[in-house]
Amino acid sequence: MEGKSVLNIIEVLVLLPFIFEINQWVLRRIKKKHSFLPIRKMNVLFIYHLLFGVIYYLYALSNPSDSKRYFSVPHNSTKSWFDFLGVETTFIDFISYPFINGLGFSYEMMMLLFTWIGYWGFVFGFLFFRENIPQKVMVFKRIDLLTLILFFPNMHFWSASLGKGAPIFLGLMLFAYSIGKIKERKLGLIISSLLVFSIRPHMFLLLCVGSLYGLYFGKNLLSRKNKLIGGAAILAGLLLLHEHILAVVNLNDSTNLWADFLAFSSSRSEDLSSANSGLNMAGYSLPEKIFTFWFRPLFLDAPGFLGLIVSVENFIYLLLFGKLLRVNFFQFWKNAPSHVKSCLMIFVLTSIAMTFIMSNLGIMIRQKTMIMYFMFFVIYYFLAYEKSDALKIKLNRLNAIKTGRLSKV
Repeated sequence: MEGKSVLNIIEVLVLLPFIFEINQWVLRRIKKKHSFLPIRKMNVLFIYHLLFGVIYYLYALSNPSDSKRYFSVPHNSTKSWFDFLGVETTFIDFISYPFINGLGFSYEMMMLLFTWIGYWGFVFGFLFFRENIPQKVMVFKRIDLLTLILFFPNMHFWSASLGKGAPIFLGLMLFAYSIGKIKERKLGLIISSLLVFSIRPHMFLLLCVGSLYGLYFGKNLLSRKNKLIGGAAILAGLLLLHEHILAVVNLNDSTNLWADFLAFSSSRSEDLSSANSGLNMAGYSLPEKIFTFWFRPLFLDAPGFLGLIVSVENFIYLLLFGKLLRVNFFQFWKNAPSHVKSCLMIFVLTSIAMTFIMSNLGIMIRQKTMIMYFMFFVIYYFLAYEKSDALKIKLNRLNAIKTGRLSKV
């Protein structure tokens, strides 16, 4: 058995240079469109992310891990590839099947493959931030905020293994990057939408609602015709897929969605609270539940050494969130562009939805990594707005065009 593991690791080491060369080719192509892309930093980010892939692999060897299930089911199945075509867990099996059964990938090689998928989520996240916020923002006196965001350990740990975490993070960041320029990035928008829907249909619903909110209430230069077309396309997608979305929480045959959702969330919460690191959140108010989802564990309730590391990161989150507690944030929000309003709406809606069904600290730590970058974007944009006269002028111009006081020319 040990000899087989050594052989698998050798295969990983052979695959690694091939992946690295693909990275260089893709990054160079991206740099032709986005000259601000720092290839060297992206390579450092790749090595950093690989480190967390190794950490997760070592962790999974001696701890329960869904990654083992995601390898064993396609590996041991007698089904054909397209028998796995479905949503949620089945979709990850569908992605994995041809690599495991067609190319003969081992568990270790699949871990590397999904770690690589997670890495591209960070690349598209970087592009989304820098394309919309060219200003450099420093926090805690001398730390570059975007670099800090890119290297948060918890974000890398949960997106560096075989499972849902890596592809859903890639899907969300590719969606955020593509939605800003739909005409130019239709393919990216389609791929990311299908990816998010296939892995977490309810997350696709929240993305659509948040995007609609930003489209209609954010400051942008879209014509009424384009807004109607975009809104109609999103609503059509929701209508076509609503049965699959509701089926996730067993509400596809419901006649009273709200009552049945509350019953489902209560049952789900009780099941999760009975697991390890469960929390009794039954008596929590909604603000307490949301605070728990965003910022716990926070030192005193940290589950072990890894919990302490997460607590440090959560404390930094708390400090960053605190930077929004300023009077001028409301003026900023009034004139904020559509992608800022969409990000905050996606973050808030998902947080509220999660608090209804989450009562397990470990699952909370993992699930919130999906959406934290949306809130980081809002924080980053606001801090850049505070420090940049150019950004204030841009937002004021958008507002003037919106109210008819200035032409688009």
